[in-house]
Amino acid sequence: MIRLLCVGDVVGSPGRRVLAEALPELKASHDLDCTIVNAENIASGSGMTPALYRKVVGYGVDLITMGDHIYRRKEIIPILDQAENIVRPINFPPGAPGKEFALYTTEAGSRVAVVSVIGRLFMNVQADCPFRAMDRVLKLIPSDVKIIIVDMHAEATSEKIAMGWHLDGRASLLFGTHTHVSTGDERILPNGTAYITDLGMTGPYDSVLGRMKDRVLSAFITGVPTPFHVADGDPRLCGVVVEVDPDTGKASSIERVRFEGSVDSEDSQARP
Repeated sequence: MIRLLCVGDVVGSPGRRVLAEALPELKASHDLDCTIVNAENIASGSGMTPALYRKVVGYGVDLITMGDHIYRRKEIIPILDQAENIVRPINFPPGAPGKEFALYTTEAGSRVAVVSVIGRLFMNVQADCPFRAMDRVLKLIPSDVKIIIVDMHAEATSEKIAMGWHLDGRASLLFGTHTHVSTGDERILPNGTAYITDLGMTGPYDSVLGRMKDRVLSAFITGVPTPFHVADGDPRLCGVVVEVDPDTGKASSIERVRFEGSVDSEDSQARP
């Protein structure tokens, strides 16, 4: 069996700190073969830079997914085009920078494919139908790759659940990202696809979805826009560990994981 760790949206330096702190312990305690991380909020809460890409890979992350903030930092575009371990949402318009799937080979020789798809309900993006896009890209993945992991970056729970049923038996795992709140609905669908609506956030939980509470409250109460700076208290990593049969690609278990970080670790307290 292959054991994979999938980590929810990493937010700013607190998310980076707890990611760096947690990975060695989680890899050892869960005997992990592959780690997949959503990193679209890793640079001050929005986007990614080349330096942060290299830092995340240095932590031991094998595959990286993104989301609606993928192009917020234009300097990441060459990485998206050239790197083999990071993907863009497959239903962005044709010609959008980045790869539609990425492959990772475990030490045991099993290949893992990762795909990112973005939702359309309540999302301010120009995106094609995620369901038809998944049908198209699944045909592009080599037939000998049995382990297929899908990150659906979406706001609506109904859209994510519908995608789970759409992919049941055709993907090993569908996990949701974007809402930053871990859901308790992890399960194995009838045809062997593991599913969870949202992994949750990796970042500061003394916050509103990773942002400073006073800033968000002020905006809600007064209606006056204000910058939502990244918070820095109570860093946690949230995600799932999934066990998959490498011969069939079917999942046999899915378990939510949470790691509570220390105050001081890799990236200090610098907000970016």
